[in-house]
Amino acid sequence: MKTKGRRKEKVNIVTLGCAKNIVDSEVILTQLKGNDIDAVHESKKNDATTVIINTCGFIENAKQESIETILNFVDAKEQGHIEKVFVTGCLSHRYKDDLRKEIPNVDEYFGTTDLKGLLAKFKADYKHELLGERISTSDTHYAHLKIAEGCDRPCSFCAIPIMRGKHVSRPMEELVVEAKNLVSKGAKEILLIAQDSTYYGLDLYKKRNLAELMERLSDVEGLEWIRLHYAFPTGFPMDVLDVMKAKPNICNYLDIPLQHGSTKILKLMRRGTDREKTQKLLDDVRSKIPDIAIRTTLIAGHPGETEEDFEEMMRFVERSQFDRLGVFAYSHEEDTHSGTMNDDVPEEVKNERVDMLMELQEGISLEKNLKKIGQVHKTLIDRKDGDYFIGRTQYDSPDVDNEVLVQADENYLRIGDFVDVEITDAEPFDLYGRPLFKK
Repeated sequence: MKTKGRRKEKVNIVTLGCAKNIVDSEVILTQLKGNDIDAVHESKKNDATTVIINTCGFIENAKQESIETILNFVDAKEQGHIEKVFVTGCLSHRYKDDLRKEIPNVDEYFGTTDLKGLLAKFKADYKHELLGERISTSDTHYAHLKIAEGCDRPCSFCAIPIMRGKHVSRPMEELVVEAKNLVSKGAKEILLIAQDSTYYGLDLYKKRNLAELMERLSDVEGLEWIRLHYAFPTGFPMDVLDVMKAKPNICNYLDIPLQHGSTKILKLMRRGTDREKTQKLLDDVRSKIPDIAIRTTLIAGHPGETEEDFEEMMRFVERSQFDRLGVFAYSHEEDTHSGTMNDDVPEEVKNERVDMLMELQEGISLEKNLKKIGQVHKTLIDRKDGDYFIGRTQYDSPDVDNEVLVQADENYLRIGDFVDVEITDAEPFDLYGRPLFKK
């Protein structure tokens, strides 16, 4: 055991939760390194003196994972393996006072907007000249770009506004600079993320300016793919589709969380729309870009959801024929409007409904994938796994969507390459193909 105070300071940043948290951790990492502090992300070595845990507090499982991680590092601190533990992120922001009482051995808790306070613990200054600079912790051939923070939507089930505050758009100029920096470091694909990307610009420019932002980003030299995530359906700016259609490096892909297919439940969820408007939006999107892949997420088991409401959602999924679908079992969140309602759908029923939706989607996905056999798709290679190179088409986002399994000699393919792939076989959530190399 090394004696406290005699080790050279080294910081390990541990990230839990979504891609937005990863971006926040990358900003922390960049600022620490900009202050000449030795910092790493998710180090497997046990040589750090200080650990920063960037927590998630989105749903109950995420909270439990965050708490267990904090306890594990507090235990490591008590055994003398590390000297300090700092906690930041959504869970810390929302439950700071409770956490201080329950886990007092953490050196300090910080909210999601208190980066300067965290840096001060290292006697570090917030360096404004690093705006737009970010050290990527993921595969360098793709990177996330957070275009806004917070959310103004009143969704009854969601605690994000409590943890992240009001919507704040980032200036276009700053985002373009950051995109250029990411590309200069090897990023070929940029994924646009926010709590609500369709709200972008309303606070800064007094209008929805997502289309203009995407157009300006599409002009960044060397950026081959731009992918849009987390587009709220109510008030969706249709001019985004015009830019998507006009710009070849903007993927024909739309992540649009719809959450339910029953008008009654959508009203209880305070989504500001109904099934008919939602269906019309989907039809209009596909009318403008027939080739688009639409990904959505749904919640099963919201308070008040009857068997009839669920059957309506099943019919909605069957009618909508989503390209990609994720389903969550409803999680009762305190301090939300839904949290004041009776959580009247039993857990086993919620899970059954999740399974039924995913079984339905599995059939839809298989049918869609089988139609791709014989087609040729530009594919970005993400990694190698055994005999296969694993890649994605423009219709798939990392970690959540289809993958293309490509058999090829290592002399001809590398991670981060784009290659044309002929699809030779299909499963519900995976494709198989052979690369077509130019002679």
